[in-house]
Amino acid sequence: MAAPGQAPAAALRAVLKPSGPLPAESLPVRGYDFAGGPDHAALLRSFRTTGFQATSFAQAVAEIQRMIAAKLEPLSEEERARAGLGGPRPPSGCTIFLGFTSNLISSGVRESIRYLVQHNMVDVLVTTAGGVEEDLIKCLAPTYIGDFSLRGRDLRQSGINRIGNLLVPNDNYCKFEDWLMPILEKMVDEQETQGARWTPSRMIARLGKEIDDPDSVCYWAQKNNIPVLSPALTDGSLGDMIFFHSYKRPGLVLDIVEDLRLINTQAIFARKTGMIILGGGLVKHHIANANLMRNGADFSVYVNTAQEFDGSDSGARPDEAVSWGKIRMDATPVKVYADASLVFPLLVAETFAQRADAFPSATPGD
Repeated sequence: MAAPGQAPAAALRAVLKPSGPLPAESLPVRGYDFAGGPDHAALLRSFRTTGFQATSFAQAVAEIQRMIAAKLEPLSEEERARAGLGGPRPPSGCTIFLGFTSNLISSGVRESIRYLVQHNMVDVLVTTAGGVEEDLIKCLAPTYIGDFSLRGRDLRQSGINRIGNLLVPNDNYCKFEDWLMPILEKMVDEQETQGARWTPSRMIARLGKEIDDPDSVCYWAQKNNIPVLSPALTDGSLGDMIFFHSYKRPGLVLDIVEDLRLINTQAIFARKTGMIILGGGLVKHHIANANLMRNGADFSVYVNTAQEFDGSDSGARPDEAVSWGKIRMDATPVKVYADASLVFPLLVAETFAQRADAFPSATPGD
């Protein structure tokens, strides 16, 4: 028992346990002080010592900066020759894979992605069918801001489709059909008369060329020889139109195996690779699995809101990918648990946009 006037010794030892040394990289927590006025760049820099997902954001900025630095490193002749085996892109010190789900193209994040593609800042795109068709449809008619709470029954009766709090009139898809059907007809013609071999990425490049609109991600991707891989290209409105067209004129063939070789060789022959993956599902795994072919990516940033408790690949943290050989064991990958519509434009602002002068950019019509 404790002596009179003294707290129990066991309780004192438990509550007042001495601290050991902190990890070497530990920094004091401190947020942004608005007393000096608003400075958005300083605010974002302060995220490093803010904590929680703000600190994860700052770590993602640092990881992408390392990715860019590696990309801009000069290659030896031998390295240049090897990297050139990966595909049509000019070889660089780091091949950057950017994956994104279709909802981000439906949103204003499309403009951030288009900026990267226009300025040759990334090398390979992976998306779903919606990530292609929504980009093209926006060139034909706009998507609108709505509300998450709008009733599906009422919208259906009005011919309006909801993507979160975005609204897409069904007329947009009718316009898409009118635009796409003649192109599908020409693709079948070229397949039958010229021996054209269509893959999802070649089809997307063709659609990007046909849309001829500098607001389009697909337009800039084909102009800059950036392949857009979409192994599930038929899972959306594009698939609906291909299905309808097949009754009028069957026979269109899309070879997904050739695209599989393309994405895998992009990883295999790269000097280094970086992965920036927005969202989960197919786009996340398709990029990660390609990087398995080289025993893992050197740099990785995930941005999504998925959790790992259900065992889904979407929610898996980067360390799970390390166990599969999809991220290198000595890498410093980062996952930011956040909505990419909030985070990704800020990531671009703090990384690629800061180095814009280091990247060549095409202009419409070049």
